[in-house]
Amino acid sequence: MKDYQYPIDIEWTTEEMILVMDLWAAVEEAYEKGIAKQTFLDKYRGFKTVVRSIGEERKLGKEFEAISGYSLYHVVQEAKQTTKATLKMKGK
Repeated sequence: MKDYQYPIDIEWTTEEMILVMDLWAAVEEAYEKGIAKQTFLDKYRGFKTVVRSIGEERKLGKEFEAISGYSLYHVVQEAKQTTKATLKMKGK
C-alpha cells in the first residue's frame, strides 16, 4: 500500500467507506502480490452496493488510477474473463 488518499465520498457512511476502501486495497493487491479472484469479486460486489452507477464507478476508478497507477477497470475485466483462481496484474 502506497502513501496516498483513496477516492471516497465524505457523505458515505463509515461502513460504505470501508467497502470502497477494501476494493481499492484489493486493486492494489492484484498488482502488487496477486489476489484470489473470488476475493476480489466479493470486494467488487461490496463496492457496487455503494457505487451503483457506472458513471460514478468510472470517475472514482480514474481518480484512483491517477493517484496510484492501478486500474480498477483492468482488474475487473481480468476477473470477469480469466479462468485462473488468482489475479496477478502486470504494470506499474
